[in-house]
Amino acid sequence: MRQGDWTVAETLFTEALDVSNVNDAAHRGMSESLWQKGHREEAIAHLEKAVQLSAGDPKHMQRLGRMYLEVGRVDEAARQCQIALDSDREWAALWALWGDCQVARNEKDEALSAYHRALSLQPDYPYVQLRTAEIYHQQKRYDRLLATLDRLRDDTELVGDVDEAIRPGAADLLRGIAMRELGRTEESVQFFIASAQKNPEDATSRLQLASIAVETGQPEIAQTWLAQAMRLDPSATRNAGWKVETWLATPPGMVQPGGMPIHPSQPPIIAAQPDASRPQLQ
Repeated sequence: MRQGDWTVAETLFTEALDVSNVNDAAHRGMSESLWQKGHREEAIAHLEKAVQLSAGDPKHMQRLGRMYLEVGRVDEAARQCQIALDSDREWAALWALWGDCQVARNEKDEALSAYHRALSLQPDYPYVQLRTAEIYHQQKRYDRLLATLDRLRDDTELVGDVDEAIRPGAADLLRGIAMRELGRTEESVQFFIASAQKNPEDATSRLQLASIAVETGQPEIAQTWLAQAMRLDPSATRNAGWKVETWLATPPGMVQPGGMPIHPSQPPIIAAQPDASRPQLQ
């Protein structure tokens, strides 16, 4: 498991369960192996067995809650978390899970309370710091967002454990959004570029950069970023309100985002609908 060789791990846990089918650790290991291979229902069944055999070990219950949450069984995830919290209220990971359950229920204030409780128990908790910052972003509390990320340790790459994955470049993306909204555009560009470099598969930072380029009168640069975003995630790009128009496909009378008319001598530009100016974090 630690080497990430899930096929071998599954074989060994199968052999362990052949020896004893009442070993909760073997069921937990088998669950994790199956989960990593995409066999989610089987994984959940084994972890449910581990919880039963362990008489409700909070560590097993926390992981089971995570699995339930991943497959959309929010109420069951919250129930597992509540029971585990009755046994251990001093474990930050349980409060992180409770916060995530509240986010899934769209109870943002409750989620913030849970995340703050987790951080009071474990101040250096990158996953929870980022989750907290995401809520501040949604609430447009950008000063609080930056203050939260200022306490994030300055690692080149932040990674979460198997329960709490951290998207590469997430902190840079959030910093860039906050700085842009606070009028610190030049600084935001540097963070968006850093996010794009750390996460080559994410379109959001590229959409932000394209939007800034349009605002600052640099249509060719905007095209470059938008082309990358379209290549990575065409659906997200169009859903954000972006539309790529060449001159030949441009309807008569179309104007640039700044209000200036398009002339045939100009290169193809980006036509941005109103809601494209602030791409949202997905």
